[in-house]
Amino acid sequence: MVTGGAGFIGSHLCRRLLNEGNDVICLDNFFTGSKENIRPLIGNDHFELVRHDVINPYYAEVDEVYNLACPASPIHYQYNPIKTIKTSVMGAINMLGLAKEVRAKILQASTSEVYGDPFIHPQIESYWGNVNPIGIRSCYDEGKRCAETLFMDYHRQNNVRIKIIRIFNTYGPNMHPQDGRVVSNFIMQALRGEDITIYGDGMQTRSFQYVDDLIEGMVRMMQTDDDFTGPVNIGNPGEFTMLELAEMVLRLTGSHSRIVFKPLPADDPHQRQPNIDLAREKLGGWQPTVTLEDGLNRTIDYFRNLV
Repeated sequence: MVTGGAGFIGSHLCRRLLNEGNDVICLDNFFTGSKENIRPLIGNDHFELVRHDVINPYYAEVDEVYNLACPASPIHYQYNPIKTIKTSVMGAINMLGLAKEVRAKILQASTSEVYGDPFIHPQIESYWGNVNPIGIRSCYDEGKRCAETLFMDYHRQNNVRIKIIRIFNTYGPNMHPQDGRVVSNFIMQALRGEDITIYGDGMQTRSFQYVDDLIEGMVRMMQTDDDFTGPVNIGNPGEFTMLELAEMVLRLTGSHSRIVFKPLPADDPHQRQPNIDLAREKLGGWQPTVTLEDGLNRTIDYFRNLV
């Protein structure tokens, strides 16, 4: 079962699991997910789509649960912050309860946002983070941190088999064109000939991971021995400034858009880069294989068709 299975990442995961011969239940309330993302899967006899909000309990006889349900872009998770934190916390409780009842293995899609605006660079899993608990991003950051707590406590107290991954910035086809994340923003603005908006001075950095690399890491994490729970960083350690990303998007799209600068939003991290040594060690030598330029070209082709 994949919660949030009609979302950007969830739809790619559902396709991968089906291709490997699994029966897949896709749970989604379509707050940010889209039926278009999973439309090619609906005719598959091994695929089942259920409209459901994980804030409410759900029961199914499953062997594995991938818990991805939660809006992940600032525009969407700040639109209804109470709903966001309820999705993270109550969704985790409900899915962990299901896993406990049917003895399923469950993976939590956590986030690099648990590190906040980090004092350690690159970020390692043992770092506790620098998070504002009352800021505008807290509904997402603290919701995901609490979900990790719940996963560990269900594991220690109830012997639930858990896996925790921390996903760093990921991009690729099936991203929502208006999700407010930097890759989709830059590409859509470039393709439409609009100004490319950089918040801050453009020197803040991010590490960008193509979605196929993430899915490979997720599947490998689920297959690890039960004694390895994580958390483990899944991301691409290649680090780029926002200005470098904007210039690359302009070059690859052939756009003549201007780059403009606007004030940096509150609590926006200045640096974000994963240390993936643990992933390499525990996930069979996993590491990203898609370069930023190759991944952007694939993503630009997807958005060009939408435009």
